[in-house]
Amino acid sequence: MSTGALTMMLVTEITITVITGYFFYKVLTMKKHDEPDSYTENDDKK
Repeated sequence: MSTGALTMMLVTEITITVITGYFFYKVLTMKKHDEPDSYTENDDKK
């Protein structure tokens, strides 16, 4: 493998890993909504 190909592969993999980690962090640190947790709580009463 040439040096250029190895550099491109490493830059691409590191970039994708950093972006994925950033979005996982955002999802795990989101504030909870005040919405009900169940679909049955959203159903109309019969």
